[in-house]
Amino acid sequence: MTSSSQGGQVQQAILAGGCFWCTEAVMKDVRGVLKVESGYIGGHVPNPSYEAVCTGRTGHAEAVRVTFDPSQVSFKDLLTLFFATHDPTSLNRQGADVGTQYRSAVFPLTPEQERETREVIEGLTAQGVFDQPIVTTIEPAAPFCVAEGYHQDYYARNPRQGYCVAVIAPKVAKLRKEYGDRLRA
Repeated sequence: MTSSSQGGQVQQAILAGGCFWCTEAVMKDVRGVLKVESGYIGGHVPNPSYEAVCTGRTGHAEAVRVTFDPSQVSFKDLLTLFFATHDPTSLNRQGADVGTQYRSAVFPLTPEQERETREVIEGLTAQGVFDQPIVTTIEPAAPFCVAEGYHQDYYARNPRQGYCVAVIAPKVAKLRKEYGDRLRA
């Protein structure tokens, strides 16, 4: 998706890296990211609820839709951060979150995004960045269903909640330590 915003073009990316609270928290601080929405994609049930997705029977993945300004951050840069802040070698699992709804997946919205995703995965593989093979899938774009309101900005609104402290905070800390130059001032 490309649309005009104050004379420039904005784009969107849809990324699934396990729990959407984690991916949202990581992407929100990136310079050039204009909006991050948690939601569901890739399933066969229209407008699923969180409870339905959690059963693993709807086929959806928890994902984020990132709206960004490509003059400030490229899609490839977003992919670099995405792969650095979750485990793309773990099939249908991120930590204690288990099931197809927690799969690592990219849902390209353009042929260029699909090509760039393949290039990034091939590059990471060739460099031996991970000890195990990358299992991140590249899946066809499908309707993105925005998650319930209480899932939006979850980490920002609940920083002391147990999951946030144990799982999300370390990912955000890694982002700030290793990629501080790509974050908002």
